Amino acid sequence: MTAQLSCDICVIGGGSAGLSVAAGAAQMGADTILIERGDMGGDCLNSGCVPSKSLLAAAKAAHAGAQAKDFGITYAAPRIDFPAVQAHVQDVIDSIAPHDSVERFEGLGVRVLRESAQFLSPQKLAVGDQRIHARRFVLATGSRPLIPPVPGLEDVPYLTNETVFEVQDCPEHLIILGGGPIGCELGQAFRRLGARVSIVEMNRMLGREDRGAAQLLRERLQAEGIAIHENTSISEVRHDTAGLQVVLKNEEGETTLEGARLLVAAGRQPVTDGLNLEAAKVVHDRRGIQVDARLRTSNRRIFAAGDVIGGPQFTHAAGYQAGIILRNALFRLPAKADYRALPRVTYTAPELAQVGLTEAEAREQGGKFEVLQHSLAENDRARCERESEGFIKILATPSGRILGATILSAHAGELILPWTLAIARNMKLSALAGIIAPYPTLSEVSKQVAAHYYTPKLFSSRTRRLVRLFLRLG
Repeated sequence: MTAQLSCDICVIGGGSAGLSVAAGAAQMGADTILIERGDMGGDCLNSGCVPSKSLLAAAKAAHAGAQAKDFGITYAAPRIDFPAVQAHVQDVIDSIAPHDSVERFEGLGVRVLRESAQFLSPQKLAVGDQRIHARRFVLATGSRPLIPPVPGLEDVPYLTNETVFEVQDCPEHLIILGGGPIGCELGQAFRRLGARVSIVEMNRMLGREDRGAAQLLRERLQAEGIAIHENTSISEVRHDTAGLQVVLKNEEGETTLEGARLLVAAGRQPVTDGLNLEAAKVVHDRRGIQVDARLRTSNRRIFAAGDVIGGPQFTHAAGYQAGIILRNALFRLPAKADYRALPRVTYTAPELAQVGLTEAEAREQGGKFEVLQHSLAENDRARCERESEGFIKILATPSGRILGATILSAHAGELILPWTLAIARNMKLSALAGIIAPYPTLSEVSKQVAAHYYTPKLFSSRTRRLVRLFLRLG
């Protein structure tokens, strides 16, 4: 018999956004159902943030010996046990998995159903042999790797972020299709773990990021031995017993790369298949489900969050969106998503962090602004650690209000937080210029670059005249 279930809020998708909504709703007293047909934790836990940063940590350990010579210390070349590296990655996933498990959520009072879901009407959902009627639905079904229409690719055993952490042998030559954050992070990780790496990018590597920061990072990756092919497309992929042949095409003509494995990191596409969104009267297209600023779909009883809406595809964005939905769905508050202060980080070495506008975006918007830039080479702690490669760049209005921040440095992901707060709270540079920063720390760069804004005024001829006047007064 078909079971009839009802609830206050039904969440479809057990990734970052869905889990945050379900946990919050249940703990605040809402009768909550969570539906997940795959692995709990979604992409972030199983094939995204957690495994990639775990692999990067292993790669950093492998590279430590190469950096030690700058301190007068020499190590033998590292012996890399690649299956053990992948075991480390899986161990980290396993250690975090209980936090996202069915057992934990059932303990919070959430009813968890491990089935596929399909809408029957704007307010009714089929889940196996059960029918669910909910006051509110939340779509958080995430995204999957985008596979470009490259001739021959369908006949090649390529890798994606969903399968690359299952590889037990480090490939002799890894060719990466895509020069975005995923391609750059995994490219550097595999290079440091012993692979030859080639990155192929149709446009400019890290094209969304500050051009100067991307260029310095490009040079760092090349110095580590990574071949980077920008403004280059792949016209064909072939595979035989000898390995892969990837035909590259650019303005100089065609060349062929031979490699062992191909990693496709060309973007993401939203997962909406099987949901029957037409029956739910939810408007969507290939870019994702359409939502308004309150994250409501065209069906006002259905919200959507995370990668499936095609916006910023970050775990922290999904968590933020979950909070917007809870305020709207449970408290009827007209909360709206505001991404002005949404940070993003590419976790290469050095890291590249951004919040607010880049310089190019600021110029496109028009209006007056100033650019402040401070080199990490001027930071004493960076010199002590021999990590002085990079800079911090701040965009500010003539009145000192902060528009954006770019940081290329070690630990840039940690250093971006005060600038995120400053933009979110409409703070001025004086707030950061006036703080007391511990010495010696990398965090001093924020105070130093903010102080540069006031240097011309502080040491001006007008200031000197005032000082002389006050001194004459005794």
